[in-house]
Amino acid sequence: MQLYLVRHPPPIVAAGVCYGRSDLAVDPREQARIVAALLPHLPEGAPLYSSPLRRCADLAVALDRGPVILDERLMEIDFGSWELRAWDDIGRAEIDAWAADTCGYRPGGGESVLHMATRIAAFHDALLAAGKTQAVVICHAGAIRLLRERARGLAPPEMARAAAAASHRIAYGELVLLP
Repeated sequence: MQLYLVRHPPPIVAAGVCYGRSDLAVDPREQARIVAALLPHLPEGAPLYSSPLRRCADLAVALDRGPVILDERLMEIDFGSWELRAWDDIGRAEIDAWAADTCGYRPGGGESVLHMATRIAAFHDALLAAGKTQAVVICHAGAIRLLRERARGLAPPEMARAAAAASHRIAYGELVLLP
């Protein structure tokens, strides 16, 4: 299956703020720029899946490629009490605890990377079971990194470890192709 993974446009939030699952808007001009850049590269007629968070769902609708299938499994990690806090305001001990166990720790009491990997794997498995040859997926950098690892055949624990170890180099609006 060919997956066209797209990271959402930059959300409207102050720099240095933890925003994982927070539902944030994007600048309409930036969204329009990304839509224009993406359209020539996306297949027509492929099913279009999206995280239900506005920064993804609004982009999916703006692409105007047919019905958008919102799937909660594509949401970004839930940072619990860390959501919308400045990273500098989160206690050093909490950050260190997460760094010591990036896969199993639940930052801010939210969701672990392993839990997120399990739901991303379930989404990927459902796509394969549906028998589609192509799909467009509008989601988040964390979900893209995990989908990349699942496409390599990794199970959720290995997906979580590999994604946590990978450097974050997926730009806003970037298209990532997976064979």
